[in-house]
Amino acid sequence: MRFPYTFTDQMSRTVTLPNSPQRIVSLVPSQTELLFDLGLDDCIVGVTKFCIHPKEKVKQKTMIGGTKNFKLELIDELQPDLIIGNKEENYEEGIASLQEKYPVWMSDIFTLKDALEMISQVGQLTGTEAKAQKLVKGIATGFDNLQPLQPSIPTAYFIWRKPYMAVGSDNFIDHLLQRCGFHNVLADQPRYPEVSPEQLQTAAPKLILLSSEPYPFQEKHLAEFQEMCPEAEIKIVDGEMFSWYGSRLLKALAYLQGLIDEVEQATALY
Repeated sequence: MRFPYTFTDQMSRTVTLPNSPQRIVSLVPSQTELLFDLGLDDCIVGVTKFCIHPKEKVKQKTMIGGTKNFKLELIDELQPDLIIGNKEENYEEGIASLQEKYPVWMSDIFTLKDALEMISQVGQLTGTEAKAQKLVKGIATGFDNLQPLQPSIPTAYFIWRKPYMAVGSDNFIDHLLQRCGFHNVLADQPRYPEVSPEQLQTAAPKLILLSSEPYPFQEKHLAEFQEMCPEAEIKIVDGEMFSWYGSRLLKALAYLQGLIDEVEQATALY
């Protein structure tokens, strides 16, 4: 590849890199993990406080704030030659400020296809195409072999408490639920709707999944959902496996298949 080189990101914006990037700031946890898995340890200079994988490696990088409140002065000190963000996880004002000074490449993820395209394009951006394609192939093959629940089960997936918030339509988690055979009973709602106990009861899910993130649901929360929906199977799930759309998808495959098998066994008892 000859530089300068112009890329088109997933928001259909053009991003021109004058040279192969050597100082990368990542604004998204799942994409930070991807960059490390592509072998770019020495090129990553800044990450957010929510970038927790790989644990020992991210500790050695400069924390530039949260995903929705960047410390712009810290980023300026790092002098990045590439910043990687995401439309949903980052905030428009902060991204706009960064775009005035630096090449900023943005992902926009709704489906597995989008996620695989993101991995492939990040590989192109960073000169790690071979590793990226190996990841893409492994993830794509794994999902092709995933055995979804049949018939599908009416499901609600919760991400927050006080107020209760769930997964609605048009987002990556909803897409993965569908791939697993978990029919989202709130798919007619906005992306992340507030849900009252009455709305949940009317939706009548047979399975309720309580995510470990962003709200850290725990076993102690099972009872309140069981009271609302006495007939439903309720499980705590690893939110990273449903919402991290980078290289963690490779690890998510076994987890998702295991969850599908557990639900199948549990519902067979009814």
